[in-house]
Amino acid sequence: MTAQTHPAQIHLWSDYVCPFCLIAEELVERAITHQPDTEVVHHAHELRARPAPTLRPEDPYLPDIWERAVYPMAHHHQVPLRLPTVSPQPYTELAFRGAQYAAEQGRAHAYHRRVMTAFFRDDLDIGDRAVLARLAEEAGLDPVAYAAALDEQKYAERHRRALAESARMNITVVPTIVIGTRRIEGVATEGVIRRALRETAAA
Repeated sequence: MTAQTHPAQIHLWSDYVCPFCLIAEELVERAITHQPDTEVVHHAHELRARPAPTLRPEDPYLPDIWERAVYPMAHHHQVPLRLPTVSPQPYTELAFRGAQYAAEQGRAHAYHRRVMTAFFRDDLDIGDRAVLARLAEEAGLDPVAYAAALDEQKYAERHRRALAESARMNITVVPTIVIGTRRIEGVATEGVIRRALRETAAA
């Protein structure tokens, strides 16, 4: 009897308004370019959930952290992105509800990538329903059905369960990457990701 093999999984906790998450995801994508059986599983973690105020790009904090940390890291890893001008920055609960619908339709990865890049490369307000519906369509979803799903209770409940899972996992930093028993908080290089995948496969 032939032993069953299971695809390797990379679990990635992120938020759509976290620039380090986009950098981490680019590095994950590069690391698994020649490993088509590796699955990236996205998990939600809201950095600033309602009613906490979100950040404003005109205040000192965001320009400072981008100049000191985000831009240097993005340049080092050759990941294009820029500080969005959307002010205040959007809440991401609605986009994450949409992600639950996208997952049900088999378009989770395409949707996740499009929402993330829309904010950090296209300077789009990903808290706006019309913008999200357009992005969903670009990710291969029916925009009308997607827009309706944003108000369906089952997707809101799935998102709440995802946040509860994040809390149970004690996720306090995004990105957080889990590969097998290896947990990496922050951006991981391609080499670190590949090594963790090899170690998991050998275990």
